[in-house]
Amino acid sequence: MSQFELTKTRFREGVWEGLLTTKAKDAGSPEIAVTLRDQPVRGVTVSQTSQAGRWVVEIPVPLDALGDGVQTFLILDANAETVLDSFTLIAGEVLGDDIRAEVELLRAELDMLKRAFRRHCLETT
Repeated sequence: MSQFELTKTRFREGVWEGLLTTKAKDAGSPEIAVTLRDQPVRGVTVSQTSQAGRWVVEIPVPLDALGDGVQTFLILDANAETVLDSFTLIAGEVLGDDIRAEVELLRAELDMLKRAFRRHCLETT
């Protein structure tokens, strides 16, 4: 069980940022590990804030993670070997199967059916 809690604050310009807080006063310094496809992500920074027990975590998204498919980053407490959080990038062809694409298709079909129904009502009256 981790003594830390991670909360996402923003994801901007290719950098995921979060606020790491301690649940226990004697937690010590955190050791954060981030993996993508079971490989470590480089360039992760953990910076102490002006308040005790709070750190800013910055995770740069590597260029090789950008492309077709689904990429899931796992953010781990390296000492407790537990997952603190994760985030996912989705790009390219895989989006065709995304639920949002399905909803857009259903909306378009519904609009087509509404037009056909209105035309039918006008023709039969």
